[in-house]
Amino acid sequence: MNSNDASQLTELSPLNSKLNKHNGAGMQIHNLGFPRIGAKRELKFSLEKYWRGELTQADFLAECKDRRQQNWKIQHDAGIECLPVGDFAHYDHVLNTTLLLGLAPSRFTQHTHSESDRQNNVVDLEFRIGRGQAPTGCQCAASDMTKWFNTNYHYIVPELSAGLLANNSAINTDNLLNQFNEAQAITDNRKAVLLGPITYLYLSVTGHENKLDLLPALLTRYQAVLSTLSDAGVNWLQLDEPALGLELDNEWQQAFTQAYQQLNKGNLKILLTSYFASIDHHIDLLKDLPFDGLHIDTVAEKTDVNVIIEKLPNDWIISLGVINGRNVWKTDLVSVYQKLQPLYRKLGERLWLAPSCSLLHSPVDLNQESKLDEEFTSWLAFAKQKCQELSLLKAALITANSDEIILYSGPALARCVSKRIHNSEVQTRVSALSSSDFARNESFDARKVAQQTSLNLPLLPTTTIGSFPQTGDIRQTRAKWRRNEITEKEYTELIQAEIRATIERQEKIGLDVLVHGEAERNDMVEYFGELLDGVAFTQFAWVQSYGSRCVKPPIIFGDISRKKPMTVEWARFAQSLTDKPVKGMLTGPVTILCWSFVRDDLSREKVANQIALAISDEVVDLIDNGIEIIQIDEPAIREGMPVKQSQWQNYLDWATASFCLSAAKAPATTQIHSHMCYSEFNDILPAIIALDADVLTVETSRSNMSLLDAFDNQAYPNDLGPGVYDIHSPNVPEVDWMVGLLEKAQKHIPVERLWVNPDCGLKTRGWEETKLALENMVIAAKKLRTST
Repeated sequence: MNSNDASQLTELSPLNSKLNKHNGAGMQIHNLGFPRIGAKRELKFSLEKYWRGELTQADFLAECKDRRQQNWKIQHDAGIECLPVGDFAHYDHVLNTTLLLGLAPSRFTQHTHSESDRQNNVVDLEFRIGRGQAPTGCQCAASDMTKWFNTNYHYIVPELSAGLLANNSAINTDNLLNQFNEAQAITDNRKAVLLGPITYLYLSVTGHENKLDLLPALLTRYQAVLSTLSDAGVNWLQLDEPALGLELDNEWQQAFTQAYQQLNKGNLKILLTSYFASIDHHIDLLKDLPFDGLHIDTVAEKTDVNVIIEKLPNDWIISLGVINGRNVWKTDLVSVYQKLQPLYRKLGERLWLAPSCSLLHSPVDLNQESKLDEEFTSWLAFAKQKCQELSLLKAALITANSDEIILYSGPALARCVSKRIHNSEVQTRVSALSSSDFARNESFDARKVAQQTSLNLPLLPTTTIGSFPQTGDIRQTRAKWRRNEITEKEYTELIQAEIRATIERQEKIGLDVLVHGEAERNDMVEYFGELLDGVAFTQFAWVQSYGSRCVKPPIIFGDISRKKPMTVEWARFAQSLTDKPVKGMLTGPVTILCWSFVRDDLSREKVANQIALAISDEVVDLIDNGIEIIQIDEPAIREGMPVKQSQWQNYLDWATASFCLSAAKAPATTQIHSHMCYSEFNDILPAIIALDADVLTVETSRSNMSLLDAFDNQAYPNDLGPGVYDIHSPNVPEVDWMVGLLEKAQKHIPVERLWVNPDCGLKTRGWEETKLALENMVIAAKKLRTST
């Protein structure tokens, strides 16, 4: 393919000018949301400068306004006709909803310096709720955050109570309306975006109160918002209710009906919007409610659009999400065009086209990727290009001419299929797997005896999760190495010096099981992806994880295999420095899968098994090099679950099997650890048990060990390390606090099966606070040993 072909495949603005001739000719293309962070993470850097005091609030807000304007312009220039307004957030869109509804928990406002702070400094209030501190106001415990449905994006969990809903705080639509007016500089055709009341309530925490008891008071606030938007002249409101993808019970279904029968939309036209799953099972619930349109995600699950349309009022707008908003592959526009043709003939101007969900989950602009292979680039589409794909679809449909979309997607997708990495050895290995490959040969009880004989660990052994502080010097060393400013030998010596210092610090602290600290790793998934065949990497394919935290997921495009041992050199060196056991540190197959953009021509189960075999090969090499403890982290097992509970078991069966495959070759004397982040144990406890890890470390300190209540219903049979302090806080935990947590843990897990550890890795912390916290943790463990 020559460079002209590549340009035509990735930059479609000439085609957009052709489309502009047809604007207003029936159907409309719109977007549900756009990445906030900027193509080069501009929002991240603005946020962090403001938090550090290097940017005034006025300048910060000006930069955010400029970011919104650029986002709207990108979409508009790409052919999006109806722009979303309200999808932008400094930190999180669910937190935006909390502030708009006037529902900030009282602890974030009661200690502010003045009444004007409470009333006017909404920006700092936002950051206090999201991260526990801001340039002004109190420092207190941040609200919890958890995964947004089955994505790797984190939202700030609303905290609701009858008292909070009954207080005198008013709604605050100023930001939304100001942004709505800002967008008029781009186009008059725009819609407001708001998270709906049922999803907002469903995702909240309410203490001991029944959530649905709070719905009437919540609807009062939503009504005030709708009335304000209507009075302000807003025409369309995109009301997001992704909870409709869940299998809601009768109470929640009735609540949905009652809510939307009660709300008065005024002059607003409401586009009910759901995504991440089909909503076929709830169509009868929706059809008689006073909406003006419905957005359907046609990508996440198979759905019969014709059946849905037949059930809906014949004056509703039907918005079809036909472009995948959660992956990076170019759309097969020819196939989509063929499916849309009869629907366009049937619906005409009632048909709207959109991505499947907000493009928040997609990188911004493929044109930034100057170093990607030209052929590989022709297979991809980021957020900007996905908007352009919609433009092409509309042009093809209204002109009944598919020539442009055939040129766009046909040749590139054909080459994508034919030129992916197909590794016959990997495919043969996967095909040959049998049940015996997915389980260790010995029971946990037998393994525990063998491991204790080999390792001779004390009661309540102490360890960490894996990473230690990533200092500026470490990051600079890796950057110099990547730029070829230092030799391979110099790089190795510098990283070895960091490992040596980390081992010495841990020995002085008195930890029982050590780690090498992961100084060589930029990210727990990206590091391994770079060492695997079948995986590609980008320069700027950043997506937001939470707040200012962005990740750059690998792109899995072919069969997965190891190029060479990935961690052995560093683990062997670390073990040579101490007589104490050093854990080998690996990322599990499901987490690598979930935190990557994954090929769409193979089932996720098969890709997971390919990754598991690569990890298994690494496990064998670590064992052969004297590593007796190996940790295979799986923090993403819970988030990878489908939205619908009826589909969970199939996923959990293959997800847990892939983890077991990665560890199965470990002999009885090798101790396998795993780590999980905030998981709802009640949901997946049988699957956690099925992992059969010798030691499982989990995050429990924020919940004050209450997450372990799940084990009262089904006993956890193996060793467990409940985190005894929250690494997301810079506070150094007191010894008595950790002793108290461990005493609570003993009510759920016998002391002989308890480990003592922080609740997550220490990568983001500083060395001084880390040292003090771990010293207190070791003292707490010793204190309990003497009293047991």
